[in-house]
Amino acid sequence: MKSKSLRIGTRDSLLAIWQAEKVQNLLKASGINSELVFIKSYGDQVQDKALHQLGGTGVFTKALDDALLDNQIDIAVHSCKDVPTLPAPGIHIGAYLEREDHRDVLVCKSAAALDESKTHQIATGSLRRKAQWLQHFPKDQVHNLRGNVQTRLQKLKDNNWFGAVFAWAGLKRLNIRPDHYIMLDWMLSAPAQGIVVAACREKDTETKEKISAIDNKESRIQATAERKFLNLMEGGCTAPIGAYAEISGDLMKLKVQVNSIDGQEFVKLDVEGSKNEPELLAEKAYKAAKAEGAVEIVRHIKL
Repeated sequence: MKSKSLRIGTRDSLLAIWQAEKVQNLLKASGINSELVFIKSYGDQVQDKALHQLGGTGVFTKALDDALLDNQIDIAVHSCKDVPTLPAPGIHIGAYLEREDHRDVLVCKSAAALDESKTHQIATGSLRRKAQWLQHFPKDQVHNLRGNVQTRLQKLKDNNWFGAVFAWAGLKRLNIRPDHYIMLDWMLSAPAQGIVVAACREKDTETKEKISAIDNKESRIQATAERKFLNLMEGGCTAPIGAYAEISGDLMKLKVQVNSIDGQEFVKLDVEGSKNEPELLAEKAYKAAKAEGAVEIVRHIKL
């Protein structure tokens, strides 16, 4: 009997479509047919507010999760960093794709170098990026920047900003190579940044089995450690919390950072352990960060 074609739900930005087509192509390589179904998220529809003003987590994922639970689609494709650390009841993350470069990058309007003696105008919609930027450059002014990648690049051209911060993974996936940019190796990325996930209904055993074929074990381990730390900190995807898990052989180093909004209070540390116990490593990082005051920093953030 011919297998049914899976319905893949996706937002309609160029980056979201790239991610959905990536899942589609990987499934096709495993002999599984699929079609794309386009869905607008709340975060896409409301562009005149900062992300942290949109009411917490899931602003880019809830519409797809609702469509999944309503049986309008079989798979929902998300950027893992946008997915709440506790998925909605009935939702199962079935596949973590191979991770793209997790780093952030400053796209600049010119080749001029950053000068710490001057005040720069920087743009980002991320509280984490804003906080870490102000930690390093406290005199700079950070402007809110929303929209898809192309919209944000156009706003950078239209405004008198020195530069804007982007995820390098998004630019690479869209084959965008800015004329001028600075890799921000000192900036700790958002938990699970650079990882695309495919979710399905918890009880849909047929789809769960199909998408397990495209699961990347290393990405799953990294995302589990980073997202568990975020969960323990009780921070959402918009919180000023960074985490990155680096795997070397059987070991994993989990780097974490928690900032106040103005960047001046922060806790930054790393812990090591077995890569086979990502949640245990996250708990170790949480206890160490809590001992240094990270929980108090998050508690005092009033959004």
